[in-house]
Amino acid sequence: MQATNTPESVEEFQNRLADISNTLPKRLKRCAEYIALNTDRISISTVAELSDAAGVQPSAFMRFCQEMGFTGFSQMQRLFRDFQSKGLSDYSDRLEDMRAKGSDTPQALLAEFVEAGRNSLERLAKSIDVTALELAVDLLSKGSMIHIIGLNRAFPVATYLTYALEKMEIPIYLHDLVGKLDYRHSIRAGDVLIAISFSPYSEETLDLVEHALMRKCQVISITDAITSPLCQADITSLVVPEVDVGAFRSLSATLSLATAIVVAVGARRQVMSK
Repeated sequence: MQATNTPESVEEFQNRLADISNTLPKRLKRCAEYIALNTDRISISTVAELSDAAGVQPSAFMRFCQEMGFTGFSQMQRLFRDFQSKGLSDYSDRLEDMRAKGSDTPQALLAEFVEAGRNSLERLAKSIDVTALELAVDLLSKGSMIHIIGLNRAFPVATYLTYALEKMEIPIYLHDLVGKLDYRHSIRAGDVLIAISFSPYSEETLDLVEHALMRKCQVISITDAITSPLCQADITSLVVPEVDVGAFRSLSATLSLATAIVVAVGARRQVMSK
């Protein structure tokens, strides 16, 4: 059966994929798992190619498209082709769009961001993988050194985590790449890396994650969708859906998750030290 709401953006597609993945029957779940890791193939592949790669019949893949809210594969493919043709708008375009809608006054913006933050927090509470969250806290509680990287929009989250964990006297290192200094050699087996990145994903962050995995370092990711390259089998991934306002995204849910992690880790380490 087709879902009520058809995703109108790639972000909505990613959020819906995260919402329904664990509720799908076996064959459709196989489709979801393949698409989550190969979203870039949608715009250039046929149904036959994608279903074959996912190991299912084309009819199963068509049912998956309908579960995602589309009438069929063509509609889903059109979404990704339109996204690629438009590219990512810059900040001046986003501001102009908001001005055109008459929603750029301080009062209107505050109300919209408050509402977006509330929606983000509600979605986080419903969608967070509690098993992954528990594992993340356990790994951070036992890690000999915690490394953190979060660049661009993720930088405020990375700096907050570093500040809060340091105040709890937990060994911590922020890989901020200031001066293009690279301290990846400090990562050792037994350490834990927290990597934070949102679409479009930071190449520097992804590169450090691969290095950490090669060094047998545990990796925890905070990212925005299960289609993120930071959602891998050997990474403990925490997916945070943030609602945007005119293509501007707040960090309400992400910072709430970061705060919960810090407090939980601090409390657990205190118990373990007794």
